[in-house]
Amino acid sequence: MIHFPDGAAFARALQALPEPDEQAIAAAAARQAMLTKPAGSLGRLEEIALFMAGWQRQERPRADRIRAAIFAGNHGVAARGVSAYPAAVTAQMVANFRGGGAAINALAAACGAELSIVPLELDRPTADICQAPAMSEADCLAALNAGAAVVDADCDLLIVGEMGIGNSTPAAALCAQSFGGQPQDWIGRGTGVDEAGLARKADAVARALHRHASHCTNAFETLRRLGGREIAAMAGAVLAARLMRVPVLLDGFICGAAVAGLARDNPAITDHCIAGHVSAEAGHARLLHAFGLTALLQLDMRLGEGSGAAVAAQIVRSALAAHDQMTTFTEAAVAQAL
Repeated sequence: MIHFPDGAAFARALQALPEPDEQAIAAAAARQAMLTKPAGSLGRLEEIALFMAGWQRQERPRADRIRAAIFAGNHGVAARGVSAYPAAVTAQMVANFRGGGAAINALAAACGAELSIVPLELDRPTADICQAPAMSEADCLAALNAGAAVVDADCDLLIVGEMGIGNSTPAAALCAQSFGGQPQDWIGRGTGVDEAGLARKADAVARALHRHASHCTNAFETLRRLGGREIAAMAGAVLAARLMRVPVLLDGFICGAAVAGLARDNPAITDHCIAGHVSAEAGHARLLHAFGLTALLQLDMRLGEGSGAAVAAQIVRSALAAHDQMTTFTEAAVAQAL
């Protein structure tokens, strides 16, 4: 199991990222060249197969074991009216996840993913980021390690998602701190706030940046000052997955924001990640552009919960099925192009 004993260890891990296996990629590419289809005719499905081969270090990668880990946390900034729902909804939705009644339950089952629900001290919200750091160092480390703990080296693909009323506000602050721009560039309607709620979000992000920007000198400090427990947990899961060479399917804006500070310190952190979808949340397309990632799907989703990534997992499974199950020209006695 990956464990980060302190912020320095987290920083060292972020600078020691393993690379994909180039030999496995070459072997997978050679197989692709022999399959009964014109070269490149399956488009991104072929790219996905090679991507997965490199991280799984095998010519014929698998998607037999997909884990969807959904983290939940509460935020002090929610008291500023930045969400259309009260903070109590976070715990209510966790109960719904556990009861099997949420979108992610249905979508995880549809793509064959095992679902892990990880609530993080819901009775103790983070501090209001407009007034203080969201978390102490100990709290941030606990959240990072809760995320790392869900990653298993035997997992073929990891989906990370979240639930946390008000969390699109710290997500916007993380993105603005990591990639620049004004609060208005990163905020969106989240749970469906009106114009007044949108203005409160912009004000909260501006206040948080004014208070913390000069102290956000590395990914750990950025996460602990501007993030939240579920956001830090996703960051810990993504980094642990990279250290174990487990490919990650990213969900929406808040999931991406969890990686923003890491990407500022080491842009290579997203090399083992596929963007499952581009959400309807205003800043997500901008964030994916900063990562250099092109989403598999655009379905105007903005639910969170890992829902978009779970839908995209079907695309990954299709890519690997074609790569593994198609016959070669020789096996099928089909003449290759001259």
